[in-house]
Amino acid sequence: MDVAPVITPPYVAKPLRLVPFRALLLTSTRVGDPSSARAFARPYRGVSARLRAWEAAGRLTREDQPALYLHEYTSGGLTVRGLVGALAIDRRATGLDDRAVWPHEGIHPEQARELASRMHEMGMNPAPILLVHEGPTDARALLKKVAARSPDVEYLDRTERQQRIWAISDHAEITAINDALRNSAALIADGHHRYAAYLQLQEEHPGTAWDRGLAMLVDQTDTPLFLGPIHRTLGHVTLTDVTAAALGTGAQVKALPREDALAELSSHSLVLTDGAEWSVITPPSALGLELVEWLQSVLVPALAEHVPVVAFHHAADEALTRAGRDTVAVLLPAPDFRAVRDVVNRGGLLPEKATSFQPKPSLGVLMRSVHDEASEPR
Repeated sequence: MDVAPVITPPYVAKPLRLVPFRALLLTSTRVGDPSSARAFARPYRGVSARLRAWEAAGRLTREDQPALYLHEYTSGGLTVRGLVGALAIDRRATGLDDRAVWPHEGIHPEQARELASRMHEMGMNPAPILLVHEGPTDARALLKKVAARSPDVEYLDRTERQQRIWAISDHAEITAINDALRNSAALIADGHHRYAAYLQLQEEHPGTAWDRGLAMLVDQTDTPLFLGPIHRTLGHVTLTDVTAAALGTGAQVKALPREDALAELSSHSLVLTDGAEWSVITPPSALGLELVEWLQSVLVPALAEHVPVVAFHHAADEALTRAGRDTVAVLLPAPDFRAVRDVVNRGGLLPEKATSFQPKPSLGVLMRSVHDEASEPR
């Protein structure tokens, strides 16, 4: 587990506002192709030149006019639709009620600095951060009208994801959308460190195109992202070590057969196994903490004598295959979006890698070049 200190990134102030930008779009044959990531590899100062070469070769298109974009993608039977624009980040919130963007995890400052340096050298935002909110009804109605039109771009990418994009360039329509969104507050679903990098670049280059950062805003009440857990394994400890530590914190511990234990996985209980024995741990209800918070802030510190090595796994099967005599798999239930929102509303943060919002947008569908905005009015 990375024990470097984490900090809370600053909060962007309301109104929530997405600014039109000139999009760069990889062609359908390049989206989902692993080799496309090479365009954004070191040396980062060469990225712009590589993309210009790709544009000349017909692998990339550059939009002539700034626009907002409604982007819809379907993956594994799940359709997600979000509004993509350059998020205004030039104002900081003065209080919790003034926040337009809510981080729900802390960030490692050094990682954010590295990303900021990389983006500055590239002169671009190669992918949007992913924001999620419970959208106001008027904004939802406006975007459904856009989605009722024929898409400007539609294709099946290399991974067989259906991609559909609508450009929104009408000034009155953009104004109406931003007016509807102005009092919204969005949770960061993916991209906490990139968000912090955006803010660092804005502070270093105020009054420039770095006053904005590329973002995709998804309405969780319309086309919701799937919110899943990120499971853990605790290395260099035994199941006996962990259950004894849990009892010491006041939690209830039950040893059960595999199927019975898995049936008790819930918003109140964790399931642990070393591959042979299974246990269910139920923390004291009076704690009022989400399970992942309790796991990281109470149980893991209670194991300090053993110094467990914590690893993260998006799939339960992956965690279970790592379980063994000195490695304990910890299965977590899927978090509830409103529970995550409530933690953030009270000014709290969840531990790192507490949530997994899926599916994320593919790399290269919509990108933003800062160089394209250098001479444009703000």
